[in-house]
Amino acid sequence: MAAPITRADRATQEDRAREEAVETALGKLDLEAKARLLAGQDMWSLPALPGIGLASLVMSDGPIGVRGVRWTADDPSVALPSPTALAATWDPELARRAGRLLAQEARRKGVHVLLAPTVNLHRSPLGGRHFETYSEDPYLTGEIGTGYVLGVQDGGVGTTVKHFVANDAETDRFTVDNIVAPRPLRELYLAPFEAIVANAHPWGIMAAYNQVNGATMTEHRYLQNDVLRGEWGFDGYIVSDWLAARSTTGALLGGLDVAMPGPRTVYGEALVAAVRSGDAEETAVDEAVRRVLRLAARVGILAGAPAAVTELPAPVDGDALAREIARRSFVLVRNENAALPLTPGADTTVALSGAAARDARVLGGGSATVFPAHIVSPLDGLTAALPDGALSYSVGADPSDELAPAEKGFTLRAICRAADGRVLGTASVPGGRIQWAGADLPEGVSHDELHTVEMTGHFTPRESGEHILGTQGLGGFVLTVDGEVLFDGTEGLGASSDPFEAFFGSPVERARAEFTEGRRVEISLLHTVHRIESAPISAVAFSLLHLGPRHDPDELIAEAVEAARTAATAVVVVATTESVESEGFDRENLRLPGRQDDLVRAVAAVNPRTVVVVNTGSPVELPWREEVAAVLLTWFPGQEGGAALADVLLGAAEPGGRLPTTWPVALSDVPVSDTTPVDGELHYDEGVFIGYRAWERAGATPAYPFGHGLGYTDWEYETITATPQEATVRLRNTGARPGREVVQVYLAPVADTADRPARWLAGFAPVEAAPGESVEVRVPLRRRAFEIWDEGPGLWALIPGGYEVQAGRSVADRRLSHVVEVV
Repeated sequence: MAAPITRADRATQEDRAREEAVETALGKLDLEAKARLLAGQDMWSLPALPGIGLASLVMSDGPIGVRGVRWTADDPSVALPSPTALAATWDPELARRAGRLLAQEARRKGVHVLLAPTVNLHRSPLGGRHFETYSEDPYLTGEIGTGYVLGVQDGGVGTTVKHFVANDAETDRFTVDNIVAPRPLRELYLAPFEAIVANAHPWGIMAAYNQVNGATMTEHRYLQNDVLRGEWGFDGYIVSDWLAARSTTGALLGGLDVAMPGPRTVYGEALVAAVRSGDAEETAVDEAVRRVLRLAARVGILAGAPAAVTELPAPVDGDALAREIARRSFVLVRNENAALPLTPGADTTVALSGAAARDARVLGGGSATVFPAHIVSPLDGLTAALPDGALSYSVGADPSDELAPAEKGFTLRAICRAADGRVLGTASVPGGRIQWAGADLPEGVSHDELHTVEMTGHFTPRESGEHILGTQGLGGFVLTVDGEVLFDGTEGLGASSDPFEAFFGSPVERARAEFTEGRRVEISLLHTVHRIESAPISAVAFSLLHLGPRHDPDELIAEAVEAARTAATAVVVVATTESVESEGFDRENLRLPGRQDDLVRAVAAVNPRTVVVVNTGSPVELPWREEVAAVLLTWFPGQEGGAALADVLLGAAEPGGRLPTTWPVALSDVPVSDTTPVDGELHYDEGVFIGYRAWERAGATPAYPFGHGLGYTDWEYETITATPQEATVRLRNTGARPGREVVQVYLAPVADTADRPARWLAGFAPVEAAPGESVEVRVPLRRRAFEIWDEGPGLWALIPGGYEVQAGRSVADRRLSHVVEVV
């Protein structure tokens, strides 16, 4: 009787069948078809090749949602909490569930590859995309990233782990040369990528814009070919960050497979010419095509090749998962006199203030942007959860006095016309923003014929007073309100070196007008398309912007203070804006914008039960943190953030988060903060000492340390035993509520001879327990945790000796230790 076929046997057979299909398809392609496949056909896809049964492969931005190929609110997406929030859960399995939801979203939108996750590190809190990355710690980053990739690929959708490598800031990101010594490069910046390749086998990697040690990443032979493919055995494809590829032969020899966006890239016709002239070998082209075809086979779009996933995970409720991740990510960093949770009752009154309580910021800016079908703000969430009459709301302080896309109160559509006035097509514009790239145009519209786009509709103000209208983008603009032309002019290209400046442009005020609350006005913005002939892809991008009436800041604060004075609890929501945290620039400081600090202090002065909700993706200075009863960090909490906030504030759920990065008292205290290159170079002179490693080396005390987070119960750490392979920790829930704890295990060398940090995260595990219940958790310890990168021979070296295995609640709150001897 034949032995049954195991799952591993079946997987091997399917791998072999895919490889055979890949080789068969490759053998049928001529050089022109191969080169075309590597260039992309438009902003988001590779071309179909019907002759070999290859469908068009579609990519889309993440990481908190799947935008699809249309950058518009007319095609909504589930919006999960930011990557910093996901990392704050310290739960790789929850990250895997998030990935499965995103795969479900990708399939719904016809997307085969998600351009995520971002696993660069929080080297500096000033990094502009800090919110889009997980942590300052490479191990935590690798664990969360592994869960995310496994989840997405569980659903048969590919990932591209990015940005490979050392893309840790935005200043001069296209040209900066990051000078990183081999040891920190291996121990910190490459480590998350290595862990994900080993443990999740991602189907793709994205090469970064920047240079590392003199070589641009899309051409970095050592890191892409020798390390990623050679040492680590990565067998997926490498795609450039958008517009990152600069050289045909350099990219091909450096290991880049796909240059995006297409079709005008360094591949395609340029690659054919390079092979014909003898500057490039067709065998190298074949290798790149082979990897692209392997990806196509895995996602199920290559004829004759079995897809890597044929049994999909169970459907996921996107709203429910977004709400769960949000409340599990919230970090309670201060809770004096058990101010939280609130006790609902007949006499419960809450005075809510802060502009972000009404107009929540639920996600970061730039390519991480998606458009959810709905957003639950803190005001919405608390209104639904509290009894009628228990909640009052005041603006208090508005963090932004800047123009934003015309959304609240606007109903708009686009009319596309040719130069002779013919209507070519129409589309809705739910968010006042048009971003059409490549083939992403309304039906019947082509870039060649398109001459003007009129954004037209109506606006119903929610406040009376002077409103400001503006535009974003390049080209001609005619702004009309109720038939009166308020602006007629042209915006040209500025001096920015960032090519995306040409796509997004800068906000510009165009007109001011008096509007009355509730009185509808007709509005039109006629845009004459601006063409940049040298641009690698044709695009139409512009926005109608709006800013409501400005109010006296002192009066706004006074109104919030009066409401807080008589309320049982005051809740103040503070936030950053898209001009503070977004893609394309780094932050200049860590201060909250506007008069928000003044608002918190004024409210706290009249209400001892003041709770501050910090709605930011990255650390900010909280100069009033000792003056308030509670501080809850909610990151960018996704579309269900307000509902999750109500759950946590009212005690229906515990705040489950722990800090994935250190929060400073002030920027001046931060040991590593520089993001500005000098003469084109940014030197990582701190070596392996970033994040909490640097804080401990400097002997400095932050506001809140790495790993910190309070819950609604108490924990006693009872015992620890350890070997070099595993730590076993027993702890007890000594509080009155069920709770969840994240047991963190750090290694501290007893006698250090290798210039290492005082301690580093070696493992963690979440546990849950009922009141009075003891639980035991086993935390594996990897050999790598005891090793360093020896720059001499260029290999990993075990450092023998004694190590304290320390278990606790944060890097600064270590409860138990056990010494192990490593030989």
